Amino acid sequence: MMEANAETGNRTEARAPLIAPAIVLVRPQLGENIGFAARAMGNFGLRDLRLVSPRDGWPNDKARAAAAVADVIVDEAKVYDTVEAALQDLNFVLATTARPRGMVKEVLSPETAAPALRARALSQERTGVMFGGERNGLDNDSIALADAILTAPVDPEFASLSLPQAVLLFAYEWRKAEKPEGLGRVTAFDGPAQEGVAAPDTRPATRAELFGLFAHLEGALDEAGFLKPPEKRPAMVRSIRNMFHRMGATDQDVRTWRGIVSALTRRSTPPRA
Repeated sequence: MMEANAETGNRTEARAPLIAPAIVLVRPQLGENIGFAARAMGNFGLRDLRLVSPRDGWPNDKARAAAAVADVIVDEAKVYDTVEAALQDLNFVLATTARPRGMVKEVLSPETAAPALRARALSQERTGVMFGGERNGLDNDSIALADAILTAPVDPEFASLSLPQAVLLFAYEWRKAEKPEGLGRVTAFDGPAQEGVAAPDTRPATRAELFGLFAHLEGALDEAGFLKPPEKRPAMVRSIRNMFHRMGATDQDVRTWRGIVSALTRRSTPPRA
């Protein structure tokens, strides 16, 4: 779609609306903290609030009161039973934690995460940032579902942030980040080049596609006896999933890997008599 520049009369490409990150609160405890987090979101242009199993149920009057003029964000919040369900439509997810938990993942600060997510948003990717509950933060299984870790440069002697503080810190950096400009020359046939890997005929995989691959692959590995002994299975599964998150899989990558798993399992099945 083209639009005219009022001052010069030149025609330029109309840019699609920016898709801001979803804020995913995993098992939040206090309604007030949900409301304050929503208020922080509203201050800096974030609207997509997702809640996973809020302790005190939903809807919550205390959350709505604490949100003040951002009560519309609370009213429009979506509630999910599981972390996986809350992330289904997202292409790239950050998990907030004060320590890497022994996982091999890229670590970003709010200052570096905001422009990175903005660049993805400009490519029409859907992104999200997960925050854990007030008492213990995110558990390892939730962090394993993310592509990278988000942590703030806080005083190591007093590293704990409240839930609304953590949301505010990221939301401020999101708002402050400048939109990156395209690279190269714009032509009638293509847009400006962007930093990163060019993949014109594919797109980043959604969480739903990755979760389907994980179920397919892990089922095959269980059948083959790879994920043993049982007590080591959870850690092995997390390591496998983190490998796929690090590669930044596309939808085509997921289809290829599922084809590989299907081919190998068919070949390993003895022919019928």
